[in-house]
Amino acid sequence: MSEMELADVTIERSDPENPASAGHNGGPPLDEHIPEWGNRGIGNYFYWKAAHRAAWKNPSPGIVAFRIRKAERLGLTYEEYTLEILERGRHLQVEDIERIAQIKRARAFRNSR
Repeated sequence: MSEMELADVTIERSDPENPASAGHNGGPPLDEHIPEWGNRGIGNYFYWKAAHRAAWKNPSPGIVAFRIRKAERLGLTYEEYTLEILERGRHLQVEDIERIAQIKRARAFRNSR
């Protein structure tokens, strides 16, 4: 086709109810894309992601069994108990009544939303 013939070609929508023009692949608009790390810049995102992956890497079955038993005794989930070890660097004891209560309140708040 010559350039003159191309200028006369009009693109019509195949489906009038679909706002995407002909030739549109139907994907999300590029200007509204939010990257995995958010809108604030990349910063230390990949370092944090690698550290998170390493922290939650599969421990030995014996450690998992120990944490599950200990968490059940305290009325916590395995994830809550493990997160407490990772964040605070210590295992919760029966005497840590206030901290255990805080974790349970936070769980109830998350579940209520």
